[in-house]
Amino acid sequence: MNIDLSDKIVLITGGSRGIGAACVRLFAEAGASAAFTFFNSKKSADILVNELDSQSVKAYKTDISSEIEIRNCAAKVVKDFGSIHILVNNAGIWKPGTVDEMKLADWDETIKINLNSTFLFTKYVVPEMKKNNYGKVVNVSSTAGQRGEAGYSHYASSKGAIISFTKSLAAELGNHNINVNCVAPGWVLTDMTNDVLSEPAFLEDVRKSIPLHRIAEPQDIAAPILFLAADLARHITGEVLNVNGGSVLCG
Repeated sequence: MNIDLSDKIVLITGGSRGIGAACVRLFAEAGASAAFTFFNSKKSADILVNELDSQSVKAYKTDISSEIEIRNCAAKVVKDFGSIHILVNNAGIWKPGTVDEMKLADWDETIKINLNSTFLFTKYVVPEMKKNNYGKVVNVSSTAGQRGEAGYSHYASSKGAIISFTKSLAAELGNHNINVNCVAPGWVLTDMTNDVLSEPAFLEDVRKSIPLHRIAEPQDIAAPILFLAADLARHITGEVLNVNGGSVLCG
C-alpha cells in the first residue's frame, strides 16, 4: 500500500540536511506540500527546494532558539500553504560536555534548541490542527533519551524530556484527533556525527556493536517518520518507535 499525502501540508524543522532533508524528500514523494526550516544551511536548503517541486516545497529561515521566529514561521507556513496537518520536530544539536566542565550556557543552548523548540513549534501548530480536528506530530528523540549518554548529559536530558512530552501530548490531544509519537534513532550517518565517526576504527567498532551490523542512513529514520505521519498509523499515539538496528532493546 502506497502512502498518499497529496492533501496534506507538513512542517519539518531542520529540513535542509540529514534526517530532516530525507524527510522532506520522502514527504514530497508521497505528495505532501512540504515546508521546512533551516538557519545556517541556505545553500543546502536552496538545492533541496530546486531538486523538488518548488511550488510545493518551501524553505523558511528560522532561528529556532527564538520564540518569536518560531511563531512567525508557523504563521507564514499557514499563510503560504493554507494549513499545517503534520509537524515533524527534527531540528537539534549534539555537542559533548562532561557535567563538571559543562557551562550553564552550554546546557541552556542544548535544552533551548532541542527541547524548547519542540515545545514551541507544537504550541503554535496545534491550534491549526485543533481547527482541522486532525493532526500528526512526530518528534525525534534518541537512544540517548532512553538510556542516557556519558559526556552528553544535556543532550540525553533534552531527548528524554521529548519522550515524556510526546506521551503527555498524546493523552492531551487525542480527543482532537491528533496523534503524537516519536522516533528514537541510534547512530545515524549525518553531518552531526561526521566528526565522531570519521575515525575508521571507531566507525567499525560502532558498526559491529549494532546487531544488524550497519549504521543507519538518514532515510532509515525518515521512513518510520513518514509512516507515523500517515493514516496507516492512525491508531498509534504516545509511542516511541526505536530505529536503532537493535542497539538498544527497550519497549
